[in-house]
Amino acid sequence: ARCGCNIVVAAKTTTPLDNLPGTIHTVADEVEALGVQSLAVQVDLRDVDSCVRCVAAVIAKFNRVDILINNASALWWQGIENTPINKYDLITGINARGTFAITKACLPHMRRNGFGRVINMSPPIHLKSFKDRTAYYISKFGMTFVALGVAQEYAGTGITANTLWPATIIESLASINYKMMDKTKWRKA
Repeated sequence: ARCGCNIVVAAKTTTPLDNLPGTIHTVADEVEALGVQSLAVQVDLRDVDSCVRCVAAVIAKFNRVDILINNASALWWQGIENTPINKYDLITGINARGTFAITKACLPHMRRNGFGRVINMSPPIHLKSFKDRTAYYISKFGMTFVALGVAQEYAGTGITANTLWPATIIESLASINYKMMDKTKWRKA
């Protein structure tokens, strides 16, 4: 927003929670206070139709999608035996499948404009990451594979894809709520 980009704030939750204050609407208001337009859209990444409706709303307002940042993520840091199948379905449904679905919905619009950037918050493929987090890393590597697939399938078209994976924990509600590592090692956002 500070660079002049209009912003779509898309998330599942539209009402504040005890452990997650604010809403897509309050964030959209913050974006507009920076002098650009915003659009708040409720989307459930586990529902393909919801993803398609989200992108349709973006096209209706802005007539383009230039940058997609796949930042939504479900966390589960447990070993295989401690991972219920419904939890596995949730994290892979949001992380890998949801990233694929929303990216798939955006790509025709990016292709039409000859420009697009897909940025997934997911790790490099590092096979020593799995210990006690197998289900989580299957889901996060799925996000990485979406970026790799977009980069290869759309090479030379003006559409690129990359992943970002911070080397340190960034202070956020996720790091606070899930008590990630030692707070003294957190980086301030």
